[in-house]
Formats: sequence, C-alpha cells, structure tokens
Amino acid sequence: MKIAVTGGLGFIGSHTVVELMAKGFEVVVIDNLSNASVEVLDGIAAISGVKPQFEEMDLRDKASVAAFFKQHTDLKGMIHFAASKAVGESVENPLLYYENNLGSLVYLLQELQQLPEANFIFSSSCTVYGQSKTLPITENAAIQPAMSPYGNTKQVGEEIIKDAANVSNIKSVLLRYFNPVGAHPSANIGELPLGVPQNLVPFITQTAAGLRKELSVYGNDYPTSDGTCVRDYIHVVDVAKAHVVALQRLLDNKNTDKVEVFNLGTGKGSTVLEVIQAFEKVSGKRLPYKIVDKRPGDVIAAYADTRKANDELGWKTKLTLEDAMRDAWKWERKIRSIDN
Repeated sequence: MKIAVTGGLGFIGSHTVVELMAKGFEVVVIDNLSNASVEVLDGIAAISGVKPQFEEMDLRDKASVAAFFKQHTDLKGMIHFAASKAVGESVENPLLYYENNLGSLVYLLQELQQLPEANFIFSSSCTVYGQSKTLPITENAAIQPAMSPYGNTKQVGEEIIKDAANVSNIKSVLLRYFNPVGAHPSANIGELPLGVPQNLVPFITQTAAGLRKELSVYGNDYPTSDGTCVRDYIHVVDVAKAHVVALQRLLDNKNTDKVEVFNLGTGKGSTVLEVIQAFEKVSGKRLPYKIVDKRPGDVIAAYADTRKANDELGWKTKLTLEDAMRDAWKWERKIRSIDN
C-alpha cells in the first residue's frame, strides 16, 4: 500500500516514515527542505534498510500538487505534517503561515478527494485548546481563541477538513499532540532545529553540548508544584506509532465518523524543572539554567486525557520521559560528535 507523507523529513514525519515502513507500507516522502535536510533520508534508510521515494516539492504550488497526484494514482492515504510551526514567526509573518499551512492543505484535499480511497491523517496540536479550564484535557474541551496565527492555522485546518469530508469521500483522523520529544533510539534520526531552538528539549541538549551558555526557564511563580510551566512530554516514537495505528483504522474502515479526533499524550504533566532533572539523571551532566521573565501567552499547564486514544484507537504510550531524554541526548551527541 502506497502512502504519501508530507513533511516526511521533519522531526515527527521522519519517525512516522520509519514506523510505516516497518509495517510494510510503501512510502513517498514529500518535503520542500525549508526546515529539514535531505540527509534525513539516509537516516531513515539506515533504520529501515530501504530509502523511501522522495519528491522535493512546495505544496503551495497547486500545479505541482496536481502533477504529484496524477503520477501516484495508486495512493491509499496521506499523512500531512508539512507546515510552518514557529509561534513567534507566525506572529511576525501571519500571511506566510496562512498561505503555507492552509493553502497547501486545500490543494491536497482537492486532489485527494478525486482518488477512490481518500484516507487523511492530519497533524494537529494541543494548541487548539489554549489554556483549558479543566485538566486533563479531553477531546471535548472547548476550542479557545488561538494565541497565535500558527495556532489559528491548526484550528482552521481542522475546520477545512471537516467541511471537505462532509461533501466528499475523504475520511480523516485529526491527531492533536501535546509535546513530542526525544529521538529514534538508534540515533539515526532526531530533532534538528535550524537556528535557535524554539522547543525546550533541543535547547536542553544543545546547552549540555556546549552550544548554548545556559537554559532560560521562563518564570517560576506559576501555580504549579515548583512554579514552572507544566506540559505533557511524549516520546516521538510513540507519536509516530499512533499515526500508523490511525491510518490502519481508516484503511480497515473501523472509524466511527468521517472525521475523528484523538489526543496524543502520556496523560501526565511534567514541569520544566522536572524535565531538566530527568535529563540530568540520564545524562549524568549538570545543566546550567537561570530563571527569567515569563513569556506572554504561555499556557500554565496542559496535559492530555488519553482515554479515548487508549480505548478507541487501541494506542498507548510505552516510553517514558527519561527514555525521551536519553534518546535526545544520544542523538545530540551523535550529530555533534561528542563521545561522552
């Protein structure tokens, strides 16, 4: 079965490609290399034993999208990761985000609905919940006004998919993940942010590797156990496996609605300081950090209620925060050629 994976050389996309290939799927990777390296294909091949087919393409080009679907008429499904994802950049350049994240989604769905089987997995985000009034967060939690154009593209993207599914043969699963972290345990693929990392864990590993002087912890007087923000950190391999399970659910016609929504998380919140402590435990390194001012718009706490994914999707996390820290550090050491 042939599956297309957009943004398939990115962090979560590349790990999902590995899991798809492990289950025997034929994978076509689409990526424009704006935030990824073509060398990730070699990492995938090192794990899987096979290099997936690769199409370098900008999904904002409607003609290129149409040509891709004409070439791959035997597609059985698509997993859509390709999107710009930096919150700060989206505030500074909102039209870029709306063009890239929503325009490309429309072009894909227009072509997908013309296939005999239109199975679509969408990479969504817990950002759609904002600061939820109840914890843990269920799929029925109110969708809060978006805190950024990036968050808005995830909300509007979900609405576009639902509207398209109402009038077409498209079946879709929207996966709202919390905070994917870690790397493949082989250290052949992992998170490789361009420039200064936007996320906590690569900033931790880069600080430990000496690339950054110290880690900034934004605020320590939040109403949490140690005053720092709480998030639900989930190993990227567990996230990747969920995409394969969700795709198989659509292929087997086990979905109960044209569009289904599932949270992907561990169900447990961890503070920033707890993440630092987990890293120090598995790495044996002391991490320099300082408390700085809070960032405007930061949610105090967010962690998932995972019962729906556990019960209906038949998926559960298997890896721990310490596993994720260990694998992230192993990946960082490899790409920086650090021996210990």
